[in-house]
Amino acid sequence: MSLEVSVVMPCLNEARTVGTCVQKALNSLRELKIEGEVLVADNGSTDGSQTIAREAGARVVTIPRKGYGAAYLGGIPAAQGKFIVIGDSDDTYDFTDLERFITPLRQGYDFVIGNRLKGKIEKGAMPWLNRYIGNPFLSGFLNLLFKTGVGDAHCGMRSFTRQAFFRMQLRTMGMEFASEMVVKASQAGLKIKEIPSTLHRSKFSRTPHLRPIPDGWRHLRFMLIYSPTHLFIFPGIFLLTIGFILLLALLGGPLKIGTHAFDYHFMVLGSLLSILGFQVINLGIYAKAYSIYEKLIPEDSFLKGFYRWFTLEKGIYGGLLLVGIGMTIMFYLLAKYIWGHLVFELRLAIFSMTLIVLGVQIIFSSFLLSLMTTSPKPDIVDFQPEE
Repeated sequence: MSLEVSVVMPCLNEARTVGTCVQKALNSLRELKIEGEVLVADNGSTDGSQTIAREAGARVVTIPRKGYGAAYLGGIPAAQGKFIVIGDSDDTYDFTDLERFITPLRQGYDFVIGNRLKGKIEKGAMPWLNRYIGNPFLSGFLNLLFKTGVGDAHCGMRSFTRQAFFRMQLRTMGMEFASEMVVKASQAGLKIKEIPSTLHRSKFSRTPHLRPIPDGWRHLRFMLIYSPTHLFIFPGIFLLTIGFILLLALLGGPLKIGTHAFDYHFMVLGSLLSILGFQVINLGIYAKAYSIYEKLIPEDSFLKGFYRWFTLEKGIYGGLLLVGIGMTIMFYLLAKYIWGHLVFELRLAIFSMTLIVLGVQIIFSSFLLSLMTTSPKPDIVDFQPEE
């Protein structure tokens, strides 16, 4: 690329501020003697933002699909710079501060993100709910799941190399794009630097594009969907473990703890939790295999280890073993009933039924899992026949 830096701004009806943002960025580039450009990714403005941005010196690209992520996914590939700096066009981020976001990239970092919590948030710049509850919770939850080490995952002022952008393979269209970029940067092994930044109060009263509850849910939904281990497998293991503890503890008779007695009802609960837990684990393995195949998440050691151990035949044999044990117990109970032993052993019946259901699940799940692979989905190559 002939340009070193492209400053990319999403825009949706920001006529009062987009011109100022463009001018600040261009002035900053000139002062730093950087060959660069400002690109405005317009998301369908109806207030003349496009004209104002062009008159201020920006290049404008029109992004028909609505959404914060859609604007960036359409605008960033059109940028011509080796380094990309992004920030909102509502004049809440300081585009005179470009040097701190460019210098780390020159030093070898791939991704730089601001941290408003370690920098400065002007009074009234961020709603109380977002500042003290929403952002800390979502950033903390993101780090719990993905170990990114980023303290303010939703700061909109960022920079990265053009190569890093394509390595991240971003695809979300809404506000969750901010979370996805941090997660994908970490998963791609990019060298990340976080720097303190300032969030300014908007100089004009405006309806914010960010909707705290719906957009907060979009971020949370993204994180859960992109972490099948935490969404499915860990809860499934917990349910399966509790279920089998109840089944085995009560198999020999009622269990009395203090003044409380645990009997058949808790065996039924144990059976339910065991079956439910196993099914949730299955869903987690399906989700991980599919996500890796579609290149939504990187390969991990859990699924690699599972597929090294798992074969269709092992699954069938294991399922048949459980079904066989369960059916043997059932036939034993039936024989006792036929031969005149009228006392039906409900505990054994609950236990054997659970084994049969789990065994059948294992057998059919094994066929589905055998269709899945940890290998990434192959890229389609258009081979031309030799003449």
